[in-house]
Amino acid sequence: MATDKVIWVNEQFDPAGILYSCIATCDEQQARDCHESFERNLTPEQRANGWRAQLRTVASWDEVPASSLKLS
Repeated sequence: MATDKVIWVNEQFDPAGILYSCIATCDEQQARDCHESFERNLTPEQRANGWRAQLRTVASWDEVPASSLKLS
C-alpha cells in the first residue's frame, strides 16, 4: 500500500550489519530527534567496532522492516 507521505526510518546496525533497532514515523522532526538519540547513544567503543545509525526515507510502509516500531 503506497502513501503520499514520506516515511522516515531510523535504523541501528550492529558490526555484522544486522538490524538491531528500527523506528519508523511520518513525523520528520520526531524522526530527526530519534536519529540524534541513536547517534548520541553510540559509545566510542561501539563506533570503533562498527555500530552505526542510519536515517532514510521510504514511500511505502511495505518498505519498512517488519520488526520496526511504527510511530504515528
